[in-house]
Amino acid sequence: MEVCGTHTMAIARYGLRTLLPEGVRLISGPGCPVCVTSQATIDHFIALGRRPGTVLACFGDMIRVPGSDSSLEDEQARVADVRIVASALEALAIAKSAPEREVVFFGVGFETTVPSVALALRDARDQGAANFSVLSAHKLIPPALRALADADDVRIDGFICPGHVSAIIGAEAYRFLADEFGRSCVIAGFEPVDVLCAIESLIRQTQDGRPEVAIEYRRAVRPEGNPRAREAMAEVFEPADSEWRGLGTLPASGLAIREEFAAHDAGRRFEVELPAAKAAAEDRGCRCGDVLRGVIEPPECALFGVACRPSHPLGPCMVSSEGACAAYHRYRGEHYA
Repeated sequence: MEVCGTHTMAIARYGLRTLLPEGVRLISGPGCPVCVTSQATIDHFIALGRRPGTVLACFGDMIRVPGSDSSLEDEQARVADVRIVASALEALAIAKSAPEREVVFFGVGFETTVPSVALALRDARDQGAANFSVLSAHKLIPPALRALADADDVRIDGFICPGHVSAIIGAEAYRFLADEFGRSCVIAGFEPVDVLCAIESLIRQTQDGRPEVAIEYRRAVRPEGNPRAREAMAEVFEPADSEWRGLGTLPASGLAIREEFAAHDAGRRFEVELPAAKAAAEDRGCRCGDVLRGVIEPPECALFGVACRPSHPLGPCMVSSEGACAAYHRYRGEHYA
């Protein structure tokens, strides 16, 4: 399983699946932060934007992901102030330039983006930007890998671990996969040769019966990761149970804003009315959750390329630039109605 959505796109773009020998299969995992964000969390963020005088700031991939009864794109069309930003620090700059507005940043992402959000929250506190807050939907990769390794519905022999996340948390964060579950791991970069070297290493580990945690991406990843980035995360955030699309609620798999920064926690500051529970995308036939667990490949979903296309996505796996469905649809070399 390649865990990272950037790996999924690279594998599809360069046709690496077509190069694999018989008996070797690649499946995609929950490595797209947009895709694993629950519908309820998206509903919460949309509801915050309906408050008068509120600016919503988020990454571009979130704009078209459907909630229960709307999306950020729909809200923008209804005159909500939704702005695409490249970082939480950019959202903080918006807040400082418009002190009469409440600016809420959507904290979506894995360990890669969390340190910069932590710095933005620390700066907001230190600089007195009382109108800046974050709705934290951050996720941690190791608990999700533990759930996948322990799952009954898919057998994963080895993991291609994410390069960007691993640059922050380090290789040792995956040690439990080899020691407890006997699964091989390789942290890979994003060039085709990186991925192929990782696959070769996984095959050798499997053949030798000696699972380990190997670093192919040595130009960016160290065993201990980035201590300063981890310190920034720990200062502002603490582990919390979190709901993942496809995986359900996983213990200590998310990050909540610590009490010391509660004044900038949008979830605590603002009471909003959420829409009545409606059918999730999965209930409408979308199998994004099964794709994220590696149970099926995107073309096995009956909606893929027919009712669900990049121009009309029904689930987040077809929306995000890192989504497995989007990758398959773009690079399979086939045309869909």
